[in-house]
Amino acid sequence: MNFHIDKLKHAGKDSFFLMAGPCAIESEEMALEIAGTIVEITNRLGIPYIFKGSYRKANRSRLDSFTGIGDKKALKILQKVGKNYDIPTVTDIHSSEEAAMAAEFVDVLQIPAFLCRQTDILVAAAKTGKTVNIKKGQFLSAEAMQFAVNKVRESGSNKIILTERGTTFGYQDLVVDYRGVPVMQAMDVPVVLDITHSLQQPNQASGVTGGKPELIETIARAGIAVGVDGIFIETHPEPQKAKSDGANMLQLDLLEPLLKKLAAIKKVVGNFK
Repeated sequence: MNFHIDKLKHAGKDSFFLMAGPCAIESEEMALEIAGTIVEITNRLGIPYIFKGSYRKANRSRLDSFTGIGDKKALKILQKVGKNYDIPTVTDIHSSEEAAMAAEFVDVLQIPAFLCRQTDILVAAAKTGKTVNIKKGQFLSAEAMQFAVNKVRESGSNKIILTERGTTFGYQDLVVDYRGVPVMQAMDVPVVLDITHSLQQPNQASGVTGGKPELIETIARAGIAVGVDGIFIETHPEPQKAKSDGANMLQLDLLEPLLKKLAAIKKVVGNFK
């Protein structure tokens, strides 16, 4: 697979890579705390790590939901995290106009699931020269993601990641169809499993998305066993106080024990190749 990101440590090892961080950038102190903790953990375990943080949350259920601390302020924090810890960073973009702006600060541009068919956004992201992480729409089959991949490739870039994040099941639930992992890997791109978003319970009557964080380990272990190339986890020191998606985030102090289990499963899976 054509997968290279500058500053990605431990990439030569036979391990999954990790995208992890808070749902949204809430403050510089919080971002640096989370990043520093995960850098220490992933260095100990030899896991390639990309810090994740959204500089703005454009897709919110209610008008009064937290959306961010300001675009440039949050992007500069992401840039500082990358420089301080010498690690790559990833953030979402929400329109074609945002691609070039965000590309000045981060290493990977993420296309949200609801926008994965938007041609202008995919083309603009490709033209920045950054790696493009496309989240599979909850409403799409794995096979249909070939068209999103083609849009990026035909725009001059082969630096593509696809992320599975669950498929709509009824009105208020998501399920993970693990058959989609090898289907998308056959497109010659690395495939990531977004564990925490796969456990969301959207469209709640309260207007606040719910979740099932108690199933994080179950989804993660199954994903590694299936053979995903990377995993995506949103994590926070105090998820109950997080300003966005706290209902399905992993508490930060639970990350290392989970990664140890996943690394052990990956080692066993590797023996069957």
